[in-house]
Amino acid sequence: MSRRTPRVRRSLCLAFLIVLAGAGPSLAGGLTLYEVGTPDTGLAAAGWAARAQDPGTVLTNPAGMTRLAGSQLLVGGQLLYGALEFADDGRTTTSGGNGGNAVGFLPAASLFYTHQLSSKATFGFGVFSNFGLGLEYDEDWAGRYYAQKAALIGMSAMPAIAFKVSDTVSLGVALNAMYGFLTDTVAINNVNPTLKDAQLELKDESWGFGGNAGLLWEPSARTRLGVTYNSPLKLDFKDTPEFSGLGPVVKEILARRGLLGAQLDLGVTVPQGAMASFYQQVRDDWAILGNVGWQDWSAFGRIDVGLATTDPRDLTVDIPYKDTWHAALGAQHVICDPWTLNFGMAYDSSLADDADRSPALPLGAAWRFGVGAGYKVRESLSIHFATELVWGGSPRLDVERGPLAGRVAGEYADTWMAFANVNATWKF
Repeated sequence: MSRRTPRVRRSLCLAFLIVLAGAGPSLAGGLTLYEVGTPDTGLAAAGWAARAQDPGTVLTNPAGMTRLAGSQLLVGGQLLYGALEFADDGRTTTSGGNGGNAVGFLPAASLFYTHQLSSKATFGFGVFSNFGLGLEYDEDWAGRYYAQKAALIGMSAMPAIAFKVSDTVSLGVALNAMYGFLTDTVAINNVNPTLKDAQLELKDESWGFGGNAGLLWEPSARTRLGVTYNSPLKLDFKDTPEFSGLGPVVKEILARRGLLGAQLDLGVTVPQGAMASFYQQVRDDWAILGNVGWQDWSAFGRIDVGLATTDPRDLTVDIPYKDTWHAALGAQHVICDPWTLNFGMAYDSSLADDADRSPALPLGAAWRFGVGAGYKVRESLSIHFATELVWGGSPRLDVERGPLAGRVAGEYADTWMAFANVNATWKF
């Protein structure tokens, strides 16, 4: 048997890892996540656009790739657990339970690679998922006419290029090619109490394309300032809903309004956003990092589907989502060579007011608290471990869209998500 050359072995390894990363997209009770299996998790994303210490900068700020020498590969694995359970406050008019925990355990993986083309230019590539939601309530829960099961997944492949335009300034751009998958299941009230609920199901796939751009300024060896921008990205989901178990009354309602066999347009916009970050080394063994950011959720689109009234004009609901704001602060400390400690906290505002919150997207403001450690095995290999708690508080829910859906009122008490990840970076 012939022995493979180091170059062939590296190529086979890279191909395998790309398949691995594509097999486990990040899916959670959130939408845009900062947690993609990189060391940023331990910092609660503090220094997102300025840290530029590993190939994850392909996503966070492509301009930061000019700081990475040679070729580098980062592979990350991540496990998420979410707790999201509804508590009725006594005003709910539909029968049923609390829906159980709608999130639970979910795995994810990611891959980032950079290659220095010259002293001035660096190429990068990433495979990851940082956009999506996944909810699965118990079938008989009180809010089943608003949401039962929903999954919106975006998986991205991102080629990037960066140039050092001066000794202190770098620019970078990246293409975000996102494959989107949408599936939604909602119960329909059959009106007749002797009949079971009917169901509406829809699913579709779509590709969308957007871009990232970044600037990194290094006024000194101890200071980095970064700005990154991601453009909006449109996923044009369309499907003709499949109905099952329809009673004669509801079937007549849908037929009369032309909603049986009608195609639904569920176009979703992955929002544009901007982040400004800093990295400041205050001592040889200490650095502080921070962010401020914005995301344009007011342009998100429609994901709520269902039949709420006996005189429906549409099966979708347009919810007035609003823009969100982000702030983060963190630190890095070299405990002793080869160990580095990361920790940080962050805050993201809510994308919906209490009056507009939906069971299909029951999110409020969130606090993030992260801690992680890096260990340099040798000059060419580093391993990082990180964990993060995302505290979502107890967002209120009070939705009433019509007699068929009823009123669902209460709160999602003490919501949280926990991330644990491990990643390795090879330099070659």
